[in-house]
Amino acid sequence: MLKNILYTGYYIKEMNWKSFRTFLKKVKIETGRSAFSILAECVTCSVKYNISLLEYFQFHFYKLTDAERRTYAGTGYMYEYQLKMNPRQGRSVLENKLEFLQQYKDFVHHEYISLSNMQTDIAAAEKLLNNKSGKVVLKNSLGQCGQGIEVIPSALLNPATIITQLKKNGNDFAEEFVVQHPALMKLSPAGLNTIRIVTQINEAGQVDIIAARLRITINAEVDNLAAGNIAAPLDIDTGIAQGPGVYSDITKNDEPIHPVTKVSVTGFQVPFWKETIAMIKEAASINKHNRSVGWDIAITENGPELIEGNHDWCKLLWQLPVHKGLKADLEKYNK
Repeated sequence: MLKNILYTGYYIKEMNWKSFRTFLKKVKIETGRSAFSILAECVTCSVKYNISLLEYFQFHFYKLTDAERRTYAGTGYMYEYQLKMNPRQGRSVLENKLEFLQQYKDFVHHEYISLSNMQTDIAAAEKLLNNKSGKVVLKNSLGQCGQGIEVIPSALLNPATIITQLKKNGNDFAEEFVVQHPALMKLSPAGLNTIRIVTQINEAGQVDIIAARLRITINAEVDNLAAGNIAAPLDIDTGIAQGPGVYSDITKNDEPIHPVTKVSVTGFQVPFWKETIAMIKEAASINKHNRSVGWDIAITENGPELIEGNHDWCKLLWQLPVHKGLKADLEKYNK
């Protein structure tokens, strides 16, 4: 219990207060309860179930039974689980995007170059700028949740200005913009819509697939839920979306149809699904020191390719699209 109290103190310290106030107001109106009673239950649930205060709202704990609440894996549980499955001494390949791109190069088909290499190899910088997509993506190799990412038309840059732009925003590498499959472009052309597949190495050393989600952009260049986008659950066997897209913002309704393009989310078929599953199983077998990984995959007209891997894959992206807690899916590995 003391440990959970300390976790709750951390959650309060790191709170996004703007979202908290918005969610509290929404639940207050929806339930007719006082702000004090909601706050009291929110803190109690944080300590009892080791969830963040925002997760109390995002998991809809305010309308769940005790038994239903216990099925959810919150921030505290996920932190400890992922630390056990992906020990610190071996997960740098999942923390450093440049290291990841190098180790998994057989599954990466787009060009990229680090800032340090760009400064000494002008020809390589020019080659990147002349890529067929006509865009480059500027990133920080240690960046998280899409923060700081810039997508810029190549025509606006040259080897000198791309270096300046990288330094300006604290980024340290640039990569070719990945052109997604026409079906995904039709679904949402605003940004790259990636597939998140979570794999787990079981006791026999084999690769189990825990979940598959389709991340869909809503007027955004990045597809993270935190950027206001949606995610839909995918059937692991078929790659077909089994439900609407959901937000992490509880004030927004689920989207069975994309709100901008009007393409159906529910029933959407991800192209090259068999190839995607085969690629991920092969990739997950390369470094079994990291047993639980959330892979981000782009689907192009030529097939799937890796974008990155995450040792701290998102519990919201995993559970919100299916509207239920999935902690039991991890417990069998957590022995």
